[in-house]
Amino acid sequence: MSEHLSSRITSEGPKKILALDGGGIRGMITVEVLAEIESLLSKKTGRGKDFRLSDYFDFVAGTSTGAIIAACISVGMTVPKIRDFYLSSGEEMFDKASLLKRFRHTYGDEKLAKKLQDVFGKDSTLGTEELKTVLMMVMRNATTDSPWPVSNNPFAKYNQRDRKDCNLNIPLWQLIRASTAAPVYFPPEVVTFAKGTPNEYQFIFVDGGITMYNNPAFQAFLMATVAPYKMEWPAVEDKLLVVSIGTGTSPKANADLEPGEMNLLYNATSIPSALMSAALNEQDFLCRVFGRCFAGDDLDREVGDLKTAKGLMGPSKLFTYVRYNAELTVDGLKKLGLPGIKPEHVQQLDSIEHIPELQQVGQAVAKSVKSEHFSRFV
Repeated sequence: MSEHLSSRITSEGPKKILALDGGGIRGMITVEVLAEIESLLSKKTGRGKDFRLSDYFDFVAGTSTGAIIAACISVGMTVPKIRDFYLSSGEEMFDKASLLKRFRHTYGDEKLAKKLQDVFGKDSTLGTEELKTVLMMVMRNATTDSPWPVSNNPFAKYNQRDRKDCNLNIPLWQLIRASTAAPVYFPPEVVTFAKGTPNEYQFIFVDGGITMYNNPAFQAFLMATVAPYKMEWPAVEDKLLVVSIGTGTSPKANADLEPGEMNLLYNATSIPSALMSAALNEQDFLCRVFGRCFAGDDLDREVGDLKTAKGLMGPSKLFTYVRYNAELTVDGLKKLGLPGIKPEHVQQLDSIEHIPELQQVGQAVAKSVKSEHFSRFV
């Protein structure tokens, strides 16, 4: 068992959780927001250039592209290095598959897998001592048809070293790759459990973005506090901070839609994104109901931003919560002061030719990061 990690989980004092949404190359938005957070916290802590987000956040959770960033943070990478990773690897992440394979998926996974192995180590596992924080990555187990929030929490049931199928023995790069295996975009990832034993078996995994946890914030809160996960952090607003960062939303309202247009092709292309959007919104909604929200745009015109709302148990809340995100529509981009950016340039998950514009969006969102959001937790 990692003594450093177990000590960090069980130590007294406030705990901080960072949760990162999925969203393909739109993860560049997240990176720019994180750059502002890292800069702010390095000044507040007095650490300067020696500061890492892994020094501050005890628990980092991510789905899909968020899983890549979360793992980078957990191993102690600075945000400028994470930015360089995305800038240098964007095209490799979205490497066109051969023509025959494009009937099953648009992009190949060989270059992405190689890049992840280079960064995290081909033989490094989920149980590596290199991970300085609790790390949770969300994927969907297509074999069992269930969401899998997998962590390196040494107290978790399936992380016990005496189990032949201990999750901590799985290659770290492969779990990250599994969380990013978006259907249509990438092939699934096959992971072997109880390797080398008579009980060896395999599961097929795809992107965690097609579960309820494309935004993993509330699930991370549950993992940190609910008894079966055996971390059991205090659910008190001045002792638990949850920072959630999105990769932008892109609602596609169509006032001219006709019933006859809603055919099989329409449903096949629109329903998955609609379900993902609803799940993302629901996780955010839950965090604002149970947490004390200090930052976040309106959820909708009825409930607003819930910053002044009472908790279900009265005035007290279970954690402090901030949410940074953007709406990638004409109106949303104008609100950010970016009327010159076309929504279609920044809405796609594979828009690698428009990375500079995604960075501009992230830098605009980062302006909403305020010192007071973290003041009780430094």
